[in-house]
Parts: sequence; structure tokens; C-alpha cells
Amino acid sequence: MAAMMRLLIADDHELLRDTLGSFLRQQEGIEILSAADTDEAQKLVETSGPFDLVLLDYGMPGMDALRGLRRILEMPDAPPVVLMSGFAPREIVEAALQMGVRGFLHKSMPATSLLNAIRFMALGERYVPVDYIIQGEAPRLDMPQAPGADVAPGVAAALTAREKEVLVALCRGSTNKEIARDMGLSEPTIKLHVKTLYRRLGVSNRTQAAMVAQSHGLS
Repeated sequence: MAAMMRLLIADDHELLRDTLGSFLRQQEGIEILSAADTDEAQKLVETSGPFDLVLLDYGMPGMDALRGLRRILEMPDAPPVVLMSGFAPREIVEAALQMGVRGFLHKSMPATSLLNAIRFMALGERYVPVDYIIQGEAPRLDMPQAPGADVAPGVAAALTAREKEVLVALCRGSTNKEIARDMGLSEPTIKLHVKTLYRRLGVSNRTQAAMVAQSHGLS
């Protein structure tokens, strides 16, 4: 049996906490706790952890811009934190990524995409929605240049049909398990395709692969 994923939703809007929490509880293997402000979130991290992810609302009481985020990130044995917002400026998201958050979730994301992103980040990957990335310059993630910037158009265009199919699925936020099911392949085969894609595109994670796919018109 797969291990239970434990999530903490920290948001001051009760309707969002209840709606998101109810949706996630309906998914197999997910346990939810919730907090209405930063102080309550910190207390739950101390007393009810460990958590696989803390979903932290940018605009809730106690955040004080990103000072509340910093307090949680600097806690002993701090859990991975994901910033959530429906309005956070791009520079705020970029600053949060530089501080070490696992990723960013926009509150307008479709439920399925949000669930896939949460599962992806719980596996240790970083995530930023593709639509957010292509609005402007991609957030800097301590990289000297944009991921895949040195990929020649011919290399990207020369991907096999199956590699392109996997890449499109990655851009949709699908997990390896979901891609394997949809393509009728084994999960280890999909993992191999993903690893090969990373190498050929000069990237190290799915967010970067999606950026390259967008820039070369492959998604």
C-alpha cells in the first residue's frame, strides 16, 4: 500500500480551505489538515507534522509579504512549502522560488491540474504552471540561462513521435503513472522516456521541459 500523503492547507478563506480540502480528501491516499493564518500553520507544522507539502496562501494574515513564508522555511525540519495565490505579482513568485519554495499554484488552475501538480511536487520536483511561465520571462531558478536555451531547433524537432507525445503529456501536468496508462506502456518505460527527454532538451525537470516545449511549439 502506498504511503499516505499528508498536506497542510493554510488559507484564510474558509470556502477555499473547505472546497480544496474536500476535493483532495476524495483522492486516494491523501490526508488534509488546514490552518487559517500563518501562526496556526506554524503551530501545526510543529505539533502535527511531518507534512509532505504545505500549501501556503500568499495573501493570508501573518504572511506580511514573504516574511511569513520565510519563518516557516526557517523552522527546524521545515516541510516543503508551495506558494498559492490568485494575484501574486510575478516578482513575488520569483522571490519565493529563490527562497526555496517547492513551487507555485495559481488558484484558477483546474482541479485535475492542481492535483497532478501537488503529486508532482510531493515527489520532490519543482513546479510552476506553464501558462504562468509563458506570460513573460521565466522565473530564475539559480540558473545562468534559461533551461534549454542551447537546444537547437533541429534537436527539438527531431524528437520521436513517442517522445513528443510524452512531452505534451508532461506539459499537461500528467504523472508518469497517468502517461503510462494513457499510452499503454509500463511506468519504467515512461520514466526512461522522460529521462531521455531531459537529456536531449538540456533540462532537469518538468517545468523546464515545458518551457522548452513552448518555445519550440511542441506542446
